[in-house]
Amino acid sequence: MGNKRSGGGLSPAQQAAKFLGVSVVAGAVLAGIALPAAGALGLAAKGSVEGFDELPANLKTPPLSQRSTILDAEGGKIATVYYRDRTIVPLKDISPYMQKAIVAIEDSRFYEHGAIDLKGILRAVNENAQSGGVSQGASTLTQQYVKNVFVEEAGDDADKVAEATQQTIGRKVRELKFAIQIEEELGKKGILENYLNITFFGQQAYGIEAAAQRYFSKPAKDLNIQESALLAGLVQSPSRYDPVNDEQEAIKRRNTVIQRMAAVRDITPEEAEKAKKAPLGLKISRPSSGCITAVKGAGFFCDYVRRAFLSDPVFGKTAEERQKTWERGGLTIRTTLDPKAQESVQAAIENGVNKDDEVATAVALVEPGTGKITGMGQSRPYGYGKNETEMNLSVNASMGGGAGYQPGSTFKPIVAAAALERGMPVTKTYSSPYEMPYPSPVATCSGNYVNTSSEKLANENEKEVGPYSMKEATALSVNTYFVQMISEIGTCPVIELSKKMGIERSDGNEFGQGPSIALGTQEVSPLTMASAYATFATRGTYCSPIAIASITGPDKKSMPVPKSTCTKVMSEKTADTVNTLLRGVVEDGTGRQAGLEGRASAGKTGTTDFRYAAWFAGYTPNLSGAVWVGDPQHKRQMVDITIGGRPYDKVFGGEVPGPIWKTAMAGALEGKEAPGFNLVDIPEPNKPGKNKPNRPGNGNGGGDNKPGGNRPGGGDNPFPDVELPGDWFGGGQGR
Repeated sequence: MGNKRSGGGLSPAQQAAKFLGVSVVAGAVLAGIALPAAGALGLAAKGSVEGFDELPANLKTPPLSQRSTILDAEGGKIATVYYRDRTIVPLKDISPYMQKAIVAIEDSRFYEHGAIDLKGILRAVNENAQSGGVSQGASTLTQQYVKNVFVEEAGDDADKVAEATQQTIGRKVRELKFAIQIEEELGKKGILENYLNITFFGQQAYGIEAAAQRYFSKPAKDLNIQESALLAGLVQSPSRYDPVNDEQEAIKRRNTVIQRMAAVRDITPEEAEKAKKAPLGLKISRPSSGCITAVKGAGFFCDYVRRAFLSDPVFGKTAEERQKTWERGGLTIRTTLDPKAQESVQAAIENGVNKDDEVATAVALVEPGTGKITGMGQSRPYGYGKNETEMNLSVNASMGGGAGYQPGSTFKPIVAAAALERGMPVTKTYSSPYEMPYPSPVATCSGNYVNTSSEKLANENEKEVGPYSMKEATALSVNTYFVQMISEIGTCPVIELSKKMGIERSDGNEFGQGPSIALGTQEVSPLTMASAYATFATRGTYCSPIAIASITGPDKKSMPVPKSTCTKVMSEKTADTVNTLLRGVVEDGTGRQAGLEGRASAGKTGTTDFRYAAWFAGYTPNLSGAVWVGDPQHKRQMVDITIGGRPYDKVFGGEVPGPIWKTAMAGALEGKEAPGFNLVDIPEPNKPGKNKPNRPGNGNGGGDNKPGGNRPGGGDNPFPDVELPGDWFGGGQGR
């Protein structure tokens, strides 16, 4: 056996042996397939190709990854997303110059040989033997196509990519066997079409159509001689010959291809000279993929759609299957996003909160009875720069959101609904003192809560002293009333109803068991609250939120999509009663600034302890929405603060979130019918001599919209001026 050259290389004889190794392994098969019309498999000597024959005969070609398009409910494009930027086109839509250029430079005898080019192998062996290295290869376009299939199938798996491209005789033999199959099944035109659609051309462009658009902003069918030559030259080394980063190297390579086209008589010498003198003529279209390209501020909704696809078993039994389907793309995804509603959401946000404010806002709109998410946006745009974020402030952590935000008094209607479901009359009156200890013991789902530390809670100011009925307490958001209510029915009915209404902690932890949950201490997301409030609008039916309406696959066939699950979770009487209570909030209670003109609306304000967050959640019979304003980091109290260019001494739920909700809802509902609620009669309690606060100035928790409030905690402050033990919150509530 020959010796290795100094430096560890192979001798010319060893180089020749290496290239002839395929012939040795494949035996006489090579002689057969070297001729296009010869029988490929009948000439093998016995024993020389046993390993070859044991290889699988069928190449399982994976679907090529393509762009996917995400549309709104009316078919308008929201964004284009792709794992690999590729648009598959038939050969007839590829310039003849491009077809000739790739054949001329990569495999000029393509139409003359079979799956391999025996003459090319011998030429390569001779050249490499003379140079003492591997300076020339001998793979045909067919073999290159097979290798690209292996690379495509490997995806981002580095080990599989290495295996698909390793320079071994074993891989060459496997490649050869599949090349034979491909030649027989596809023919030359089919191979060329597939090759041009699968090949990587650099700059994130896979396939000739994406490459033509990327470098010249034109379709592949319109490429001229010099443009075709440039792209054909990139295949050998997209980074080395990249015209964007090295124009001179790209011109040299392009002209080499042009000269080769002239040499094989694809173009005339005159055409070649003219083409070589032409400038590169680049007209670059930058890669634009992903939700960052979404229009109308829908980047976060776009990301929600992606996460919904990747998490739903409808699109594949395993996470890996769903990921592969998403990466292969070619999908047309029509969503539930209403373009009018989305524009209205963005307008409301821009009018209320600036992107560089100390605090942010998030808005979610949901259609009652269907669960369709019709609008979603936030003040901090989708992106990676200053005052931008990838965190979707409208949704739970599992869908790209954060840990959530205390909803404050927007949770009180759920407590009221749970009590009404257990038979409590709407005229129920509690003493509702200004201040009181947390009641003890209180029944929970796992025993009793006991106030071992004698912790207290209070209303917004000292004028809020009962007794109060449910109607008054809801309109004025009286803390002590709802804590007395939950202490009577226990926390378990409230927690159970919450779950039925889709309310869960944003961080995925279990709800706390203490009576403080009546005051909205468990962190949730705006989408959660919008969907929950839609239950009241439908007279008791909760529908899980959905974002995907339909999907067409790359084969143009419809794919199954997840449906909203709608469940009756409370009686119509209970829902109608809550609707009546919450209509009073927007008519003459804490949410007066959010009331809609010309249509029935209902809602509830919320301002959390020390004003870290402020809310408005509300609905009409045909649309539900929730607005949160606050610091996502839970650090900035909304006291002495400027938001949207306007200064505030204290922020209340009816003051900043309320108007945002009103603007978003009014625009989204413009031109749509205005149905009314089924209201119930709630008699006014007869309580002579009661010293009531003046209602028009009252606020959330007794404090919203009430500048004279003297408690530092704000209107819906669950724990004004007191610090509660951590175990009261049941799983993560720490402030």
